[in-house]
Amino acid sequence: MTSAAPSDTYTVATDGACKGNPGPTGWAWVGEDGQWAAGAIPVGTNNIGELMGLLKAIEDHADVAQLVVQADSKYAIDTYTSWMDAHRRRGWKTSTGAPTKNRDLLEQLIVARDARRERGLPDVVLQHVRGHRGHVLNEWADERAVRGAEHAAKGTASAWSSLGGLQPVLDVTSAPTKKR
Repeated sequence: MTSAAPSDTYTVATDGACKGNPGPTGWAWVGEDGQWAAGAIPVGTNNIGELMGLLKAIEDHADVAQLVVQADSKYAIDTYTSWMDAHRRRGWKTSTGAPTKNRDLLEQLIVARDARRERGLPDVVLQHVRGHRGHVLNEWADERAVRGAEHAAKGTASAWSSLGGLQPVLDVTSAPTKKR
C-alpha cells in the first residue's frame, strides 16, 4: 500500500505490453511518488496487460480514497467504465453475442470496484493519456510493462513491486532514458 492518507488523491499510470499479440505480456503501474509494480505473463495479449495493470493499480491502492488512474488504453478505460457490467448483464456475452474475452480479469475488476464501494470509497477516476507523448508517468509505466514482457519471454510468470521496500522507488521527475 502507498503512504497516501485515505483522504488524499493519488495518481498512478498503467500500461500493458506484448511481444507479439498474443505473446509474452507485461503489465505495470507507476505512482506519482515513484512507487510501482509490474508483472510478466508468459502468454497473453496487449489487452490482458492493460487490464492487469489497471487491476493491480486498484488492488494495490485499496486504501486510497481518491485514486486517479491514467491509462493510454481506451480499451481498459471503456472496459472498466461501461463494458464489464454490460457483459455481465448479458451473461458474459458481447453486444454481438460472442463470448466476452478476458472474463476472468473483468470479474476481478468488478470485485475490486465493488470492494471500494462497500467500504464507502468513491469509484476510481480513469483518465485517458496519449501514450508515448512525453507523459512521464505513462513513459515509466510503459518501461516497466516492456520489461515485464521481456521477462515473460523467458517463460516465467513473475511480479515485482517497490511496495514494502523490495524494489527501489523510481525517480519520476523525468521520463526513463530510452535504452531498449
